[in-house]
Amino acid sequence: MTEVTPLSPDLVRGVAALARSLVAAARNWSLYPPEHPALLAAIGRLQATLAEAAHEWVLSFGVTPESLLIDGVPAGDDGPVQDAAAWLHDHDIVHITFAADVPVATLHALLALLSEDIGALRARGGPAQVWLEARHTAITIEQIDFATVFEEREVERPLSDRDDLWRSIVRAVTDRRKILGEAAQRRMLDIAGNVLAIGELALDVIAPNVAADGSPMLTSQAAAVIAAYRHLVSIVDVMEPGRRTEVMQNLTAATSSLDPRIILQMLGAREDPSTGAAGGVTDAEIRSGIAAGLDDFTVAQLLATTLAIEGLASDRLAGVFDTIAADPARKQRVLTLTRTLLTETSFGQTDQFETLWTSMQELLLTYNERPFVSAPYKNGLDQAGARGDAMAGDVPADLLALIETLSQDSVRRLSVTLLVDLLRLESDATRAPGLARDVAALGEDLLLAGDYASALIVTRALAEQAATAGAVTSEGSRVALDEFADSAAFDETAGALGDVAPGDAECIGDIAVAAGIAAAVALGRRLDVDDLTPTRERATAIIRRFGGAAVDPLAPLLTGPHWYARRNAAELLGQLQAPAAVPLLQPLLRGADPRVMRAAVRALANINHPAAARAIHTVLRASTGAQRQAVVGALVEERDPRVLPVLVRILNESAALGADHQIVIETLGAIGELGGDQAVPQVAAVMRKHSWLARKKTRRLREVSLRTLRRVGTPAATKAVADAVLNGDRMLRKLARAAVLAQ
Repeated sequence: MTEVTPLSPDLVRGVAALARSLVAAARNWSLYPPEHPALLAAIGRLQATLAEAAHEWVLSFGVTPESLLIDGVPAGDDGPVQDAAAWLHDHDIVHITFAADVPVATLHALLALLSEDIGALRARGGPAQVWLEARHTAITIEQIDFATVFEEREVERPLSDRDDLWRSIVRAVTDRRKILGEAAQRRMLDIAGNVLAIGELALDVIAPNVAADGSPMLTSQAAAVIAAYRHLVSIVDVMEPGRRTEVMQNLTAATSSLDPRIILQMLGAREDPSTGAAGGVTDAEIRSGIAAGLDDFTVAQLLATTLAIEGLASDRLAGVFDTIAADPARKQRVLTLTRTLLTETSFGQTDQFETLWTSMQELLLTYNERPFVSAPYKNGLDQAGARGDAMAGDVPADLLALIETLSQDSVRRLSVTLLVDLLRLESDATRAPGLARDVAALGEDLLLAGDYASALIVTRALAEQAATAGAVTSEGSRVALDEFADSAAFDETAGALGDVAPGDAECIGDIAVAAGIAAAVALGRRLDVDDLTPTRERATAIIRRFGGAAVDPLAPLLTGPHWYARRNAAELLGQLQAPAAVPLLQPLLRGADPRVMRAAVRALANINHPAAARAIHTVLRASTGAQRQAVVGALVEERDPRVLPVLVRILNESAALGADHQIVIETLGAIGELGGDQAVPQVAAVMRKHSWLARKKTRRLREVSLRTLRRVGTPAATKAVADAVLNGDRMLRKLARAAVLAQ
């Protein structure tokens, strides 16, 4: 069996840091102009992490949809690596090479290239051809050859496509719920006939079952796979019972590709009496079916891999081996193959292997623990649990506090205290960036563990150092905070805002504020939903705490493909009331979707700035008929008095007896609906405008102005009408008296 040489931890960390910096720089490129300080800082970090990862050599890696490959070996499966791999793969890149020293101009060109529409790039020959023409030799790009791909096979949508139906099936399996719905059952039936799809389903139901430190929870993972298999077999038994044998063969083939430790746990677990309803398939039937379908070589691979990992044979392994190969002759055949496979590994080439193999072989062939464990020792092990329970009840009171200090929570709090103190005391500028990254990594772990209070302590400590001018940890802490806000841990925490307790949600908001404006990007992605979910509501409340600084992070939502994301972003920009949002909202006024347009109008009306009023005035001038009525309707539909200053500005800036006559008439109608004294002086001023060359317009303007004042109905409005009766010109006095008599 050929061993894959693992990548060095330093290289894995370097590639992960490079991936994080690359994705962060790409996001900043989409948000800011090239000369913006945030973008310049992001590109500087990208250049530094690239030089560190390359170690003065050329750095080259392949690209798959899920990971980056170094010499064919995945460079980790964390969030930044997956994000970078997906981003590059979406741009048709299959291999990319970086020189150790890449100029900033080349990085600018790369980000510009990858920000282009992929359709436009393909029309120009693809990213590799476009990059070759740009003549930036410090980076080399290879692209997907679509001609070859389409010659070899017809593109089909895979059964394991992570669509909504697939995710609902995975959730049903992990929650141990029955799968309902004809579409889901039909999809399950199709999955049961495809070995690759079964394997993908197994991996997806395994994924959530990991500890806070990332280590696999093997018992839970094995139970999840068995549950998935039970669903598949049950569906087949009901809908197409003749395929039972075929499906069991497929399950066996898919199981062979899983982690050997999970396979051992699956085959060696005890039957759960809560599974397998009357007349349905049981876990024991699935295990026995898989065990019977494993061939000699597969069993030998399973044994060899497990023995190489653990370095010895265990009772559990012996029991599983006895279940799979009950026949003595088969046991001997499998062990011979296992030894051959082990001799090709580093474990099989050690000096003590022969001695260890003899004891392993005896245990695996006899499955008798007596030669290895004495009777008194075995009795002691059997009674250890009972003795532990008895002792737990007799702990002296003065030792309880000491025992508590050894708990996971206490150790975690101690780690937070120590690292934060180290960060504050650090005086070596060369060590400061690495220490800041370690503190940020601890913060990410705390988020994943759900310890938000400790994560807040860590984040505030980094923010404090970042804001301390002259501190050696200042710049490193700022960079670490940006990476923390851009991490998969924070993104996952933002996505779970609606599921946590109110106190935890408030704590997450404090963490986001301490992390800085970069956190608003992850929170903004929660607005890309149609309904007002708890997650969106809480994310919106946190973003409001950033004030006007949150305008730029929300900009991508305003140009996204979903109308509801544009609507939600426009509403939030209106709540922020930042003048910087006006240029972003203006294009929405000309959009085809009336829901987005109304949200943009209301948002601009909430921004007390002349630019917002001019934007609405401009669209009123440019529109006619129904569209103009829609704009006016949007201004008054919520009866918000904050709209009045905008309407007043429109009156002041419009030619009431000229080209803007109809705009003024409709604005007066809107003021009448809203009411309030704020606009009374401007309405009275408009009422007194006149032109001998436009008598009809003058008469209509005065009639509508008087009607508006009557609808407002406040003492100030009544006084303005009375003043028109006494001091107006002849036409105005006549119209004002008629208005008073009509009341």
